[in-house]
Parts: sequence; C-alpha cells; structure tokens
Amino acid sequence: MLRSLCCFCFSSENSGNERQPLLQHRSSDLNEAESARKTLPAHNKAQTVKRTGRLVMRRVCVPELDKRFSDMAETFNEQQDFYEAMVRHISALQQSYGCTQDDALAFSECLGKIREEHEGTYRVSLTIKGYDFSLSVVPVGLALESEEKTLPPHLQFAQDELRGISESAKAAISKGTTLQELIGWLLRSRGEMTKQVKKAAPSYQELGRLTENLEENMKERTAIPGNRAIACQ
Repeated sequence: MLRSLCCFCFSSENSGNERQPLLQHRSSDLNEAESARKTLPAHNKAQTVKRTGRLVMRRVCVPELDKRFSDMAETFNEQQDFYEAMVRHISALQQSYGCTQDDALAFSECLGKIREEHEGTYRVSLTIKGYDFSLSVVPVGLALESEEKTLPPHLQFAQDELRGISESAKAAISKGTTLQELIGWLLRSRGEMTKQVKKAAPSYQELGRLTENLEENMKERTAIPGNRAIACQ
C-alpha cells in the first residue's frame, strides 16, 4: 500500500502545480477505497483472483508461524484502515471544492480553488515539515483588520481535511517498518517453514492441507506491494 502513499509536494505556496501525486493508483470510485493488495492471476488464465481490502491468513498448525502470519495480517489491515481513512478525507475535500482532476486522488486543483476562493482575505499555502503537511492560512487585507478569530466554515473544513489526510498517511507509514520486517523474515525462512509444517502434520492428508495453507499465505505476501517508503521534500 505505501508504495501508493507517495507524498505530494508543491514547489511553492504560489504554485498550484503538483510535483508528485499523493497516491499512485488505478482509477476507481472513491466511495469504495481500493485495496492496496495486488490482483493475482488465478490458475485459470481466463480468471483473476480478486483481492479485497482485508488480509486473512490460514493456519498452518505451527504456533510460531501462525503468530507471524497473524501479526502480518493485523499490521496490514491496520494500515489498510488508515489508507481508507485518507481516501475519504481526499474525497471529501475534492467534493467540497468541485475538483475534477483526472487523477482522483490528487488535489492540486483543490488547492488552487481554495486560494482563489479566499484571495484578498487569506493567503493559503501548503506547509510541509517532514511527513507532516497542513494548510497554512494567514489573514490579509480586511481579514487582518477583522476582530473575528474563526475561519470561514468552508476554509476551516479544508484545513481540517488536510490535517486528516496528513494524520492518516503518517499512521499508515508507521506500520510500514514492522510489516516489512515480517515479510523479510517470511522470505528468508520459507524453506524452514516448509519443514516445520511437514513435521507438525499428523497425517499425509493433513500435510496436504497445511502445505496448501502455507502456499496460500505466501501468495498473500506477494500480493502486498514491497516498497513502502514515502518521500517528502
């Protein structure tokens, strides 16, 4: 998922040109956030295996391995929840300002519309500090002279949604290191896992079932994007 959590940056507060999209993804309906899991080919080439948002691992009856697989699923699913929350915030911002960009999860157009709507009263810019980003709003002109301390509702909404996007993205990123460590361990230990499953199986029939479960779990691993780094200027 975090390969798609690629942080966006703007060259300056006066530029509406998006330097890098926040998300790289397939076009999809934002009302139903897509899963970060890849769609894998089925045994039948005419079909594909549809991946849902949640990751569920099968038991292999080896406590250590079951715990590892369970931890991986739990970490990924938490990350998916944060991802979906971020998508909802982006969607709400786009709908609020009537953004029509081809990339449904980019919103440089929204930032331009926010600036345009409040031009002359507020100087609006995107502030980026590490992985934190927020909508900076500085009163100018009549707004500077006004005693009113609260922002206009529409502008306050935009500021809140940007904060929600930032917090959701950071929360998703925070799961990345743990997830990659778990995946790395599984890849390094595949041969040993197979031996452990064979040893744990009480019968030949059960061996077949547990081996299939192990293979399915490893397929789920390959459905998770490997690069979860995020880069912000």
